Amino acid sequence: MTTNKTLRNFRIVLWVLVAVAALGATFLYVFRPPQRPLGLNGQSFALNSTQGGTFTEKDLVGTPSLIFFGYTFCPDVCPTTLAETTAWRAQLGLTPEDLRIIFVTVDPERDTPEMVKSYVEGFDPSVIGLVGDQAATEQVKAAFGVFSEKAGDVESEFYLVNHTALTFLIDKNGSFQGTVAYEEAQDTALAKVKRLVGQ
Repeated sequence: MTTNKTLRNFRIVLWVLVAVAALGATFLYVFRPPQRPLGLNGQSFALNSTQGGTFTEKDLVGTPSLIFFGYTFCPDVCPTTLAETTAWRAQLGLTPEDLRIIFVTVDPERDTPEMVKSYVEGFDPSVIGLVGDQAATEQVKAAFGVFSEKAGDVESEFYLVNHTALTFLIDKNGSFQGTVAYEEAQDTALAKVKRLVGQ
C-alpha cells in the first residue's frame, strides 16, 4: 500500500514537472521568439545569385527580405507566391531597397541559373533568384528547415517537387520574424509585411 502511494505521488510530481517545463518553453517562445528561421542550425550557406556573385547568410543583413523556396517547373504554388509577394510590395509602396524578394530553387537538377533568372524576372526584374548544386541546396534547406522531395513520375523529366510552401520573413538584421503560409489571407499577410519593414 505504501509503495503504491509513493509511486502515485512520484508520478504526480513527475507530471507537474513536465507541465512546468512545457509552460516555460511556451513562455520563452512567445515572449522571446526565435531570431533565426525555424530549424536554422547556425550553419552557413552559399548560393549563386541571378543578380551576380555569391549570396550567403551574411547577405541577409541590411534589407528586410521575403524568402521563398520553390522551383521553376512548379505548376501552382510557386508562381502564385511570387505574384503575391511582388503585389504586396507594390501595394505597400515599397521599393526593392525597402524589401527584397528572394526565390531559392529546390530543384538544382533542372533549374539552371539562366532558367531561374528568366523565371523570377518574369514577375519582377528585382527578384533575386538563388541557385546551387545539390550539396549547396541541401545546406540552405537545412539552414531554413525546408523540406523538398521529388513526386509524381520521379524517373521522368517532368517530375514534380513537393516542398515547404512558406514565405520566410527576415528583418534588416537578418533575424527571423515569422512566415506567411501559402494562400494566407491577404490582409494578414500585408500586416506581417508592414511590421517587417516597420510601417
